[in-house]
Order: sequence, then C-alpha cells, then structure tokens
Amino acid sequence: MTSMLDAADATRARRRTAPPTWLVLTLACSGQFLVVLDVSVVNVALPSMRAGLGLSAQGLQWVVNAYTIAFAGFMLLGGRAGDLYGRKRMFLVGLGLFTLASLGGGLAQAEWQLLVARAVQGLGAAVLAPSTLTILTAAVPEGAARARAIGTWTAVGAGGGAAGGLVGGVLVDALSWRWVLLINVPVGAVVLAGAVYWLAESRDGDGRRLDLPGAVLVTAGLATLAYGISQTEASGWTAAATVVPLLAGLALIGAFLVVESRTAAPLMPLGLFRLRAVASANAGKFLSGAAMFCMWFFMTLYLQNVLGYTPLEAGLALVPSSLAVLVGSKLAPRLMPAVGARNVAVLGTVVAAVGFGWQSTLSVEGPYLTSIMMPGILMMLGAGLAATPLAALAMSGARPGEAGLVSGLVNTSRTMGGSLGLAVMSTIAAARSAGSGAAGTPEALTEGYALVFRTSAVVLLAGAVLMLVWLPRRASAS
Repeated sequence: MTSMLDAADATRARRRTAPPTWLVLTLACSGQFLVVLDVSVVNVALPSMRAGLGLSAQGLQWVVNAYTIAFAGFMLLGGRAGDLYGRKRMFLVGLGLFTLASLGGGLAQAEWQLLVARAVQGLGAAVLAPSTLTILTAAVPEGAARARAIGTWTAVGAGGGAAGGLVGGVLVDALSWRWVLLINVPVGAVVLAGAVYWLAESRDGDGRRLDLPGAVLVTAGLATLAYGISQTEASGWTAAATVVPLLAGLALIGAFLVVESRTAAPLMPLGLFRLRAVASANAGKFLSGAAMFCMWFFMTLYLQNVLGYTPLEAGLALVPSSLAVLVGSKLAPRLMPAVGARNVAVLGTVVAAVGFGWQSTLSVEGPYLTSIMMPGILMMLGAGLAATPLAALAMSGARPGEAGLVSGLVNTSRTMGGSLGLAVMSTIAAARSAGSGAAGTPEALTEGYALVFRTSAVVLLAGAVLMLVWLPRRASAS
C-alpha cells in the first residue's frame, strides 16, 4: 500500500506543478471542519437519538464523550505518525477511517453500536486533525501569511463546532438523527479524492517507533476518569462506584507519565513543557476547552428541553453565535501584530467569561435576545479571539521535526479539557437539578444549566489570569 501511494505521488509530481496555496488550505480546512463539526453536530440530535435507540441519560453524555476521549487520547499519536510516516498519508488514513465510522454510526441499531462508532470516529479524527495544521504550516511561510492561514484554519474549525447546531437541526428535522452522521460520508469521499490528487507528501521521519503504549494509557486514563466523574450523579463522590474509577483513571495517567519519562521515543516528550510558549499555551487551551466545550451541549438541551424549540429552531437560534466565533477567529490575527498574541488571548477569554456570566441568568421563559443571542455572541466571539493566538504561541515553540507533535498537543489539550469538563459540568447540572426538589421539570433543569454557565465563567476568569502571567507576549520563530 505504501509503495503504491509513493508511486502515485511521484507520477503526479511529474505531470503537474505544486497546487496553489489556497487549494491546500481548502483541503486542510475541510478536514478540520469535519473533525470539529462532529464534536457538536450530534448535540441537537441527542433527544431524537435517545428516543430512537432508547439511550440512557449517561448514554447521551457518552455519545459526545466517546468521540472526544478517543480524539484527545490518540491525537498525539496521530501527530507523531504524521511526522514519521507522512502528513498526507495520515490525512488520508484518518479521513478514511472517520468516513467509514460515520457510516457505521448512521446505521447503528443499538446504543453500544452507536458508541463504538463514535469512538472509532474519534480515532480517525485523532489521526486526521494534526495533519491538517502541519500540512497548512508546511505550505505557508512563517510570518503574517502563516498567521492569516492559521486564523483561517481556526475560524473554519471553530465554525464547524458552531455550525453543528444548525446543520444538525436541519438534518434531524428534514430527515432523521442518522443523517447527522451519514452526511459525513459523501463529504468525506469528496475531500478524500481531492487530497489524493492534490496534496504533496511531507515528513520528518527519524526511524523512531510510535509510542502505542502511551496512547493506550492516556486514552484509558481519560475514559476511566470521565466515567468516574459521571458516576457521581447517581452514586455520589464517596461511593465505591465513583472512587474506584477515579483512582484507576489517575493511576493510568500516572503510568502514562512514567512511560513517557522512560521510553526512548515518547508520545509526549515531557521536555516540551520546559518551553514556556508550549506549556502556557496548552494550559490555556485546556482551561478554555473545559469551560467552553460544554456551551453547545447545554444550550441545545436548554433550548429543546426548557424552551420547547424544535431541533431546527434550536440550530437557527445559535446562528449568531456561529457567526461570532468566525468573526473572532478572523479578527485575532489582525490584532496580534499590534497588541501581542498574549493580550489577544486574554481579551478573548475575558469576553467569553462575560458571556458565560450573562448566560447564567437564563430562565424558563427567557427572551431570545437577552437569554440566548447576546450572551451566545459574547461567549463565541471570545472563543474565536482566544483560539488563534494560543495556537500560534504553541506552534512557535516547536522545532520543524516536532510540528505534528505540538499540533496534536494543542488539539489534545483543548479536547481533553473539553471531555473532562463536559463530564464535570454534566454532574454539576444533574446534582443541582436533582437537589431543587422538582427534578426533571423545566425549572429544575434551568437551575442546573445556570450553575454550569456560572462555573464556566469562573474557570475562564482563572484562565485569563494564568494567561496574563504565564504566556509570552508574542509568538516568535523557533
């Protein structure tokens, strides 16, 4: 298979010149769009999935987390595989796996089948996502042009997450919940064909093996931790059903760190965290992901379970937020040269925190303008402003041979924070709703959702302080 791909690359190289940068950018961003879209597109479909497959309450959470945990746990492996074996090759492998898993999920007839398909989708996304950024940075020289390209990549990725609600709403209302997964099949096939023909191969292979034990340990650790956190809803924090998986998850992550410190070819070289730009930007990504990732999940549940919106109406209600994250992502690279990457990241995080604080004032009869649209715009404008400078700062600390690794680390930090954050926030919401004395009513659900948004606002403010103190002011050439 490898020799056939190499021969095909050589043949195409002889008969055509290098593709224009905009085409490489389009293909890379298309892959990133699909990966991020699938994190959020299922949110609007969750009530329909629950009715169609008889999902449990925890099953709803795991429809999202099965994807994000596999995504986060194997993304470092995917980034390293791109460095060693070729970014184009990993782009194709990841996209192919993602597309096939989407087909399986769309055809699922039982809860376990859907969750397995979502986990395999996450694995495909973990291989695909790091290659999208490294293919882009290899095609665009460092400087203002690369900052704009990363801004576009961030905007498209953020737009994928933001557009998930609208796309999911349209598909569920017009067809069925299955199409939020099946739609990836034709789109993935088109991008796959374009990538086979147009993308050029690049690698920084040094003959080292992949650290598969590290990837398995960190993925198992994250999954076990998230499961333990989710058990607190039914069993409490001191029950064996909660304590055992929490301790096991921490032990697995501890074993991962030991393996990384001793192996000759670590999945995550711990020495990277001695670089201020890499360590601080990833810490910022983790906290931002923990606070912001749950926004779409809880907003769509609030709109449908409390306000009575249809899936399509819920998707349309979040369109202004979708546009705001795009505006923020495109505005950030224009502000960075003038005020510095660190200050833009802090500004975006504070704006998002204000939006989350405003959103926490929601009620059972909240007017659209002040309970959904305006706070949603602030939350996602801030998210878009913060994402680009954090990614640029992290990548500025990477050597060329570690670009894929650091790219994977950037995405891993955000997604790891998001998956654990969703587990924590779901537990907070459920505990508050159950403690209101009228669990399951719109009033009780609203109290739980409001507490989640207040908690996220506090986390974001803490993240802004950390970024102000720790981040370097500007992204510098490595």
